[in-house]
Amino acid sequence: MSKTILIVEDEPILREIMKDYLLDEGYAVLEAGDGKQALALFQEHEVDLIILDIMLPELDGWAVCRRIRKSSNVPIIMLTARSDEDDTLLGFELGADDYVTKPYSPPILLARAKRLLENRRVSGQESDTLSDGGIAIHFPSRTVTVDGTNCSLTHTEFEILAYLMKNKGIIITREQLITKVWGYDFVGDDRTVNSHIRNLRSKLGESARCIVTVVRSGYKFEDQP
Repeated sequence: MSKTILIVEDEPILREIMKDYLLDEGYAVLEAGDGKQALALFQEHEVDLIILDIMLPELDGWAVCRRIRKSSNVPIIMLTARSDEDDTLLGFELGADDYVTKPYSPPILLARAKRLLENRRVSGQESDTLSDGGIAIHFPSRTVTVDGTNCSLTHTEFEILAYLMKNKGIIITREQLITKVWGYDFVGDDRTVNSHIRNLRSKLGESARCIVTVVRSGYKFEDQP
């Protein structure tokens, strides 16, 4: 069954270009030209990934991302005409998984979409569960619980947590996390990783102490007394 990607872009020409690339790769495509239409389509259809422009009529991309994250961890790639780092970090703080600045190369955008979908697929093929420090990951459903209580993570937060837990006791550098989670073509810096780690810790509560910062090195997952 083909994956469904929702394109949210108010410029018809850009939307059409993206749609053609995705259709050529065998994806099903939904299109929205404004934020309200995007939310309506998301509620009506099963969507596997969203490509979301920030500057939209009705509701902007920030508002759309914020509302979707209240109920779903579907992968979201945000598009912007600005390259301001603060905008990028705000997108990640709201729960975006990747961020692409206009003008962009459609093949690169497609590659990033494929990577997010592939990460999601591979995670579901691993051993069913992984638990430690009060945190339990169920890979087939991509759900996380903390002391038995459901913990809603974004796609990227899930990938970071799973990678750290699988490598318990090993220092993972920020560069390793970027390569594993975003890929070699990711354009970002340590602030991107730090932002996601901060969001992840805030959701894990007391169990966040298992994610240890190793100064000038990176992070590692380890039991805490």
